[in-house]
Formats: sequence, C-alpha cells, structure tokens
Amino acid sequence: MASSPTLERSETPVAGVEEIRRHFPALAREIGGQPVAYFDGPGGTQTPRAVVEAMADYLYHHNANTHWAYPSSVETDRMIAAARGALADFLNGGPDEVAFGANMTTLTYHLARALGRGWGPGDEVIVTELDHHANIAPWQAVERERGITLRRVPLRVEEGDLNWAALEQAISRRTRLLALGGASNALGTVTDVARAAGLARSVGALTFVDAVHYAPHFLVDVQQLGCDFLACSAYKFYGPHVGVLWGRRDLLASLEVPKLDPAPNQAPERMETGTQNHEGIAGAMAAVDFLAALAPGPGSRRERLGRVFAHLHRRGQDLFSRLWDGLGTVASVRRYGPPPSRPRTPTLSFAVTGHRPVAVAQALATRGVFASHGDFYAATVMERLGHADEGLVRAGCACYTSEGEIDRLLEGVASLG
Repeated sequence: MASSPTLERSETPVAGVEEIRRHFPALAREIGGQPVAYFDGPGGTQTPRAVVEAMADYLYHHNANTHWAYPSSVETDRMIAAARGALADFLNGGPDEVAFGANMTTLTYHLARALGRGWGPGDEVIVTELDHHANIAPWQAVERERGITLRRVPLRVEEGDLNWAALEQAISRRTRLLALGGASNALGTVTDVARAAGLARSVGALTFVDAVHYAPHFLVDVQQLGCDFLACSAYKFYGPHVGVLWGRRDLLASLEVPKLDPAPNQAPERMETGTQNHEGIAGAMAAVDFLAALAPGPGSRRERLGRVFAHLHRRGQDLFSRLWDGLGTVASVRRYGPPPSRPRTPTLSFAVTGHRPVAVAQALATRGVFASHGDFYAATVMERLGHADEGLVRAGCACYTSEGEIDRLLEGVASLG
C-alpha cells in the first residue's frame, strides 16, 4: 500500500483559512446573494493578489526578451534565474534542473520526443490507467514514431489504485521509462512513486512523474521520490498558466532535444523552445513565495513550505472526511476512489443517480457552488469505471476551502433527490 509523504508537525503558526481567503479576490464573487465556493481547483485554482501583482509588475516595468545588455533584458534574465531558484526550492532540486514551458502537456511531448530519439523496436515504456492522458498520449506518439512497445498497467477498479502486481510483472530489462502520476486528478489516489521508481531503477529504466495533481497537496521532493523527470503546472498551485519540468541535470544536459541551433544549448534553457511566458514565470515564482509566506518566521523557503504543506495537508484531510462522509449519507450518490483512511488528495469524483454530471454541476452553480464535470482528461479511468460517455462530478478542496463551503456542496447535492 502506498504511504503518504512524511509530514512533520511544527509549533510555528501557519495562516488560518480566513486569513488565506483574504488573499483571493475571486472569493468576493456572488451568485444569487451567495459567495461562490470554488471546488474546481483540480482543474485550476484561484489566484492570490500577490501573484497577479507580480505579473503586472513584470509587464509594466521589466518586459523584455532575454540575454541582451539593456536594463529590462538584464532584469528579465535575473527574474527567470530567481524563478528557477524558487521552483527548485518547491521541488527540492537545483535551479539548473528547472525548465519552463506552456504547460505540462507541451513539456511532456517535448521530453518524449527527445527521449524517443534514442529508442527503437524492442524498447518499452510503461504507463498506467490511472493517469491523465497528458502522461499517456506523448508516449503513444513515441510508440507510433519510433516503433517502441507501450505497456499499460491497469488500475484496481474497486479500490481506485494501481495494480502493483501488474506493474512488477510489466517491468523488465526492455523497459526504458516508467511514466506515472503522483496522484490521480480523477480519483485523488496517491501512488507510491518512490516504490515505483525503485522498480524502474532495478532494471536500469528512467522514471517520469506527472505531479500536476500531486504538487498542490504534498510538498514535492524529487530526491525522496527518486525520479528522473517530474512535471507540474503552476495554475494548480495558485499560479498562472505555465508548466514546470524538473529533470536530472545530467539528463537535461545530454538529451537530444528538438531546438533551434542559435538557441542556448546549456541546461535547463535547452529544454525551452522559443520565447517563454515571462510574466507567467514571474507569477509561478510569486505563487511559491505566496505559499511560503503563509508560514512567517524563521527558516529557509523550503522549510517554510514544509510547514505550510504539513498544515494544509492535515486541514485538507479534515475537509475531505467531511465531504466523503456527508456524500455517503445521500442515498443517490456513489463515491469513487479511496476513502479518507487511504493515501489520497482532498479531491472526490461522484455520480448522482438519475442526474447527468453536467446537470449536477449546473444545479450546484445556481447555488454558487462551482464543481467540474466530465472525464477530466483521465479518460481511461472513466472508461474503467463505466462512465466513459459523460464522466463524473468532481469536487476538490484547496487552501481557501472552508467547512461552510463543504456543507453548501452537500446541501446542494442532497437537494437533487
């Protein structure tokens, strides 16, 4: 069974939910006299004021392209270097191991093409049925283009987790890469990445981790996970729409990446195709600093992030238990994924008998409760659960979620009958 990442308790105070909520202007929006409760965080969180201000400040005062001698270009170079440092602290890697891109999907396609140039018939890549298709389709493309074999490890439908026996059987000396998610964006399941990466290393294979849904809920530690590459998206942890790729520096320096000859060839810039979203990079750095600032006091940025994530994880567990237990009292609701006692994120997908997922989402929205619906790009998960046509309803807790908002969601679902 997977275990949750180690979380240390601390006496250092961390901002409470009401203080956190004051940073998010979106929470002032109302529908029918009710403030909006945002449960759509798994698809993209709301943004604190400090992140938007950092992006505006960059665009107003420092906007330029890189590597030129005039002040705004020099300032842009410094900002990007500082952002690499912030994301390195967030992931526990090195600044020269952090590359930026449009989003996780684009970065994964880029990485897959680079890795695939060294593979051919007889080589194998392993993916899992739990994954978002951004961690499946890029490897399918390599399968088509390079003639490799793609092996798919099934999920255990009733438990909502990975079939470890099948994974152990799939790993072989032909395996070149294991691509798996840190957490399922559809079911909330947390996978023991360190265990999986150990299996991959035992046969000389690399490990790529989709941490898009994992990173908002657990402080990523690429050293502890033992992976070779990891990607996440800033807009899932209160930043703008920009993707982040961490990779071992030796691999980033040596991969045969698709790039323009005049472009920088040192890592990590060689992984970044074209002019980047500089204001988005500034916003990603601000998102990390926003989270770290929720634990004022002594300690490095990484140490303060550790205190914040430990606090938010415990509160998220409490909120999720309230959500899980409350929906369990509604006879027409079927919940999917592991219960609160299992390693998971505070994200839940569910169905309401007699109501299409889109109709449930629309009914909740009239009450000022925003929840998403569909397959969430985890199409294989939905197919295996028997919901391939219309998917499910999904509600996820974020740092600004309150107990009162959980109760409003429960009331809205119960009112459907």
